[in-house]
Amino acid sequence: MDGETIEARITAWLAGQREAMIEALREMVNTDGGSYDKAGVDAVGAQVRRFLESHGIPVETIPREKHGDCLRATVAGGAAARAASGNQKRNIVLMGHRDTVFPKGEPRRRPFRIEGDKAYGPGVADMKAGIVMNMFVLAAFAKFGGAPGPLVGLFTGDEEIGSPEGRPVIEAEARQARVVFNAEPGRPSGNVVTGRKGGVFMAMEIEGRAAHSGGNFQEGISAIEELARKIQAIHALTDLNRGITLNVGLVSGGQSVNTVAPWAQGQIDLRYVEPADRDEIVGKIHEIVARSFVPGTRATLAVKGEFLPLTQTPASARLFELYRAAAAETGFTADGEFSGGCADSGFTAAVGTPTLCAVGPVGGRAHSPEEYLMVDSMVPRAQALARAILRLDRTGL
Repeated sequence: MDGETIEARITAWLAGQREAMIEALREMVNTDGGSYDKAGVDAVGAQVRRFLESHGIPVETIPREKHGDCLRATVAGGAAARAASGNQKRNIVLMGHRDTVFPKGEPRRRPFRIEGDKAYGPGVADMKAGIVMNMFVLAAFAKFGGAPGPLVGLFTGDEEIGSPEGRPVIEAEARQARVVFNAEPGRPSGNVVTGRKGGVFMAMEIEGRAAHSGGNFQEGISAIEELARKIQAIHALTDLNRGITLNVGLVSGGQSVNTVAPWAQGQIDLRYVEPADRDEIVGKIHEIVARSFVPGTRATLAVKGEFLPLTQTPASARLFELYRAAAAETGFTADGEFSGGCADSGFTAAVGTPTLCAVGPVGGRAHSPEEYLMVDSMVPRAQALARAILRLDRTGL
């Protein structure tokens, strides 16, 4: 079967899977899957496994202790790929995360629904629709063959909290990969993402000394006052011209309203564009945390999670142009866009693998009750991804 025939059969088969995709998405969205709900994320994984194995695709489980297990599905390349050598024998990775940001029980409160041309529900776009798309693309290649190399579907379970257990699996897979397509949601514009900020998530803990706020105020040392002063200094590091933002998004502390606060905590979100900016700003945060604005306080800083930036290389630019052409032939426009959000694609890009992000179905307002998916984007985005895979040899990658 020649390449044009395989492409026609794959895209035609995907065109007939719209309702099946919607039903798979309905089941997935209606399954709990917050990052800290290992059982829920693994239940979503069980759905992925059932579907893929029903199409004859083997699935390996890579156990994770605290968060959702990683699943690794494999589809062999076509005859030409098996005869190839060098980089053409390396894996083509379709990646996505199964976890969401929502608390347990959210699917019962807001189950999957379709209104007009949009679908709603927790994680419907970010990124359960992308998981479903990858499942069906893998099934199409398992059914018709023709992939220009081995396909790997990597389904992880803790991206929304920085992939603390998924990152080593992702990086190991990327080091063996030819290219990576990450199925984060396509932008509301229909674009894909060619660049992302990096992010560092930190917590500072401050120790003061308790005292009655009326009877012996002068003996107290307020950890909350120290936290307030540190927050001002940390926020002052924001430099919008360089794409550097600092946000202390969670604070806690104190013992009672009539006690000088003996402790306080602030959680810090740093976003940056250039890799070199990371160490500079983290170093300045360490200096602020080490300094006592209120004499007698002490503080510590701990990194709780981290994403690396996605930066476009000449190789990833060729991958983007390949996808853009595949999208145009499918019938939609997909330009490249920069995102301030972070994703696992930063890890794959950082090890040197050409990476394209946000190739999933189009959606918006992620992490909110208004999160939506454009239902009619599911099939075209799957078809464009399949076309890009089939034409990968044209890029020289």
